[in-house]
Amino acid sequence: MFNPTRNLLNLIPIQALLMVCCLVTNINSTEAASGKIVVKNGEKIAFLGDSITAAGKRKGGYCQLVLAALKDQGVEAVPVFAGIGGHKSNQMLARLERDVLRHKPDWMTLSCGVNDVWHGKRGIDLPSYKKNITAIVDQAQEAGVKVMLLTSTMIREDQSNDLNQKLAPYNEFLKTLAKEKKCLLADLNADMQAALKTFPADAPKGKQLTSDGVHMNKAGNIMMARGVAKAFGLTDKQLDESAKKWE
Repeated sequence: MFNPTRNLLNLIPIQALLMVCCLVTNINSTEAASGKIVVKNGEKIAFLGDSITAAGKRKGGYCQLVLAALKDQGVEAVPVFAGIGGHKSNQMLARLERDVLRHKPDWMTLSCGVNDVWHGKRGIDLPSYKKNITAIVDQAQEAGVKVMLLTSTMIREDQSNDLNQKLAPYNEFLKTLAKEKKCLLADLNADMQAALKTFPADAPKGKQLTSDGVHMNKAGNIMMARGVAKAFGLTDKQLDESAKKWE
């Protein structure tokens, strides 16, 4: 069946998508010094999150692309994949020891917030979210794990909708917490908003960076990977070289 969105994306050269993501991640401010990769060879990275992160461990997923980019710079990190579909901040807190801390990682990336908002009445309100995320960060840091916070990506690729407006203070909290707790920060929500503005005005809406409005497609995984990798200290030049292999 003809899918206009899929066919449009197939017509966009992957180099163009990579260029878009490169421009976007220049906007992203992180605590890692540019050009100084903070992850050391042999260190372990836990990727904690929901279904977006669960999919990120697949071939072409953002977690795999981050690992590949680090490896290209001589840093072979050991992954701990801890993404579970549908999970919210309370569930991630409850399984933190089992899925992350018992593996004794050096680093943990935390991607959490989409389901807390998207699930509506079954979601997590902002005060409870703040408590849960703060507890996750505190427990990880007490165990000697260095933390990177990822702002939550958009819901349905329309920043003006009610869900993304509700998500905004959740992401603002993450940015504030990153400063307070001295965590690395990958502002993927800002990256995503900027990336969407680069698509042609007449492009089909809703699936430029996602397959269904929430979960990442090829371009979305590249966007997320670049944001996380840059927060770890990789430069655009280094990522451009890695991206040549991502085709």
